[in-house]
Amino acid sequence: MLPSKWLTEAAQRLDGKINRTPLTYDAARGFYIKWENRQKTGSFKARGALNKVLVLEDWEREMGIVTASAGNHGQGVALAAKMLGAQVKVFVPAEAPAVKVDAIRALGAEIEAIPGGYAKAEEAALFYAKRNDATWISPYNDGHVIAGQGTVAQEILEDLSASTKMTWFVPVSGGGLLAGISSVLRQQTQFQGRIVGVQVENQAYMHGLFYRQTQADVPDLPTLADGLAGAVEDGSITVPLIRKNVDEILLVSEDDVAHAVAFAWQEYGECIEAAGAVGLAALLSGKAAAQPAVIVVSGGNIQPEIHAEILARYEK
Repeated sequence: MLPSKWLTEAAQRLDGKINRTPLTYDAARGFYIKWENRQKTGSFKARGALNKVLVLEDWEREMGIVTASAGNHGQGVALAAKMLGAQVKVFVPAEAPAVKVDAIRALGAEIEAIPGGYAKAEEAALFYAKRNDATWISPYNDGHVIAGQGTVAQEILEDLSASTKMTWFVPVSGGGLLAGISSVLRQQTQFQGRIVGVQVENQAYMHGLFYRQTQADVPDLPTLADGLAGAVEDGSITVPLIRKNVDEILLVSEDDVAHAVAFAWQEYGECIEAAGAVGLAALLSGKAAAQPAVIVVSGGNIQPEIHAEILARYEK
């Protein structure tokens, strides 16, 4: 369990520096949605990245910051570094969406594109950081990053009038968001709800670790949910936190996710990315029927032409 002090201090540290994103209620369907696509940089990742950069010593920032990202974490770290005057280098998969890579670069970060997917980008970033004595910031395998992501849950709890028996649906890849939210919820003495991680079938690494204690046999297949792609770093602290705090991890299909992206636009006027849509996909597809529920939409940085293609596909 993360120290409760870290969770409390993260909320205090980020107060006024991030957006307090809206929580809306769909009365017809009986669920709440937390819209982290409205966060700075368009993703929850700004929370954990900024919290981590703020706790660094001056000398750690002066060494230069290095990270790996499928896109959203890189934007969060680049924003934090810009706010504090630090230099940052972001290793990204060569196939990362241009809309995310361009946004990282626009925030002043140096980009290093690595062929072979997220795992290769993370491997190259870790090697570079060690060789150059730079400060490494993991997208998820870091207590202060996790604590920053947990502020999503703290905001939701403050906005809900009654939350004890709700089921929470949270996207999961490396597990920073799910570990942070579940840590906050399990420290609430009155919490009696369930916590469910949701992942895409084509990149079900945390699912494998959760149920079989291995990710060695998990298929690495193309996915619309680029933000959820990639294996989990060996020894990541998110894994024991999720095993301890989370009730279930559900898998959704590529079609489920695409439908949820279209539904969010057609029903709520919200542009969300596929990685952020998995919780909504779980309910809309019937893979989960829990009500009342809280759905965390984790981001909205989707390539415009992909969004347009999805909307056209589900126009009827």
